[in-house]
Order: sequence, then C-alpha cells, then structure tokens
Amino acid sequence: MIALGSDHGGYDLKMEVKKYLEEKGYEVKDFGCYDKNSCDYPEFGKAAAEAVASGECEKGIVVCTTGIGISIAANKVKGVRCALCTNAYLAKMTRLHNDANVLALGGGVTGKNLALEIVDTFLNTEFSEGPNHIRRISKIEK
Repeated sequence: MIALGSDHGGYDLKMEVKKYLEEKGYEVKDFGCYDKNSCDYPEFGKAAAEAVASGECEKGIVVCTTGIGISIAANKVKGVRCALCTNAYLAKMTRLHNDANVLALGGGVTGKNLALEIVDTFLNTEFSEGPNHIRRISKIEK
C-alpha cells in the first residue's frame, strides 16, 4: 500500500498520482488533505510518513507546492527517509543508494507527466543492498 499526503498546494498533483497508481493496480491510502482549502502540510506529511514508519504502508508519496516543506515534515518521523525528487534520475538514485521510503514532489514546480515518471521510477527501483549504502543509512538512522 502507498501512503499519500498533501497540502492544498500539492492537492491537484496528489490526485493525479492517486488516480495513476489506482489505474496501475496499487492500493493507496490518502491521509489528506481532501480539498484545496488552505491547510498545513506538516499534518499530512507526518500522517503519511507515520504510516510508512509503522509498516502500515510500504512507501509514501507526499506533495506540497515545492515539495520542500512536506519533505522536511516527513523526515521528522523516525524510520522515514524522504527524498524530494525533481527528475527520474534522482528518484532512481535515492532508491538505489538511500533506500528512501517516501517520495516528495512539488505540485507547483513539477508537471504531471514528469511527476508520474518520477513516481514510476521511485516505486520500481530496488535498494542496491550495497554494504557502503547500508553503512551510511545506519549512520543516518543513529
């Protein structure tokens, strides 16, 4: 299951991602927001991140206008490694090297087609299991 979260600035892109994932057969759980009324991204970034950290969801995708604020909020949750990705290469590398479990996107800066390519890459790239990467992730978690 994929956890989704956004604020009002990321709402439209989150809904595009949600539709896309459901069409691809993914189960999704939407932790809000549920409309475009002004709201605070930390609430929704935290809720989606907690679902990933607890194991309720395998991965998460969070969206605000830039992706910056909601990624910071998600990264406050122990066990979450959230990466803001603006292209598919970054999504690939954060999965390969960082075993990132939450993807952040900027709804005001990343178009739909590019965002869906980033999502695909993030969800379909496995962690490399390299000992150097495992060591570095362990240091991050400490």
